[in-house]
Amino acid sequence: MVKFCVLSSGSTGNAALLATSHTRILIDAGLSLRELSKRLASIGESCEQLDAILLTHEHSDHISGLLRLLRKRKFTIPVYSTRLTAPEIDWEEAEPRLQCFQAGMSFTIGDIAVQSFSIPHDARDPVGFCFRAGGVRIGLATDLGYIPDSLRFHLREVDLLLLESNHDIEMLKVGPYPWSVKQRVMGRRGHLSNDVVCDFLTSDLDPWTRTLILGHLSEHNNHPELVRMGAESVLARRSHPARLVVAEQSHPTEVFAF
Repeated sequence: MVKFCVLSSGSTGNAALLATSHTRILIDAGLSLRELSKRLASIGESCEQLDAILLTHEHSDHISGLLRLLRKRKFTIPVYSTRLTAPEIDWEEAEPRLQCFQAGMSFTIGDIAVQSFSIPHDARDPVGFCFRAGGVRIGLATDLGYIPDSLRFHLREVDLLLLESNHDIEMLKVGPYPWSVKQRVMGRRGHLSNDVVCDFLTSDLDPWTRTLILGHLSEHNNHPELVRMGAESVLARRSHPARLVVAEQSHPTEVFAF
């Protein structure tokens, strides 16, 4: 069995679990150790069972709980990071078990095949991932300013896709952020808007995809119901049905089992 759960997704903390009967991977560690432990326990998992941690990039909402988790595991758990991302993290003189890879490389962790790919975001070397295990293919792409052609290629034939739907353009324009931050969010190395995501779903969502998770919603510049209404109106016109789930900051999604 292959299991996937988004433990948290949003502007202040991101983490997801991908598991088979032999391998458990934590993707990003943007939750406190206490909260991560709590959410893993809620789905019958624990920090002690993790076999690896896989990082998308070095921003704090993706790594804020990393060092505490590593200390709890006495730095025995390997951390997979791109060669350029790893030096951007303050390891506080710790000696993690780093497994560095070049963005674009494929590798395996236990019985899970991992394909990395570069994404456009204002981090040092941000990546998304496609995973294959037990005949199931799962795609993950959050924190990106636009959708390049390469992303469309990598997200083909995924059974489940976690994609960013960060902000509503009008909410962002009238929201509390300084103009410089608004420009960053809307820029080509910022975050995806709901409108851009709906355009992608209309023209490029692979017919193979049966479960779509939209995540990394901005706390101030978006709302789950806006995301849901926009995406559902597009998905309803597809000849191939896809189930929609909106991931939130405050609680995990259900566990998707294949």
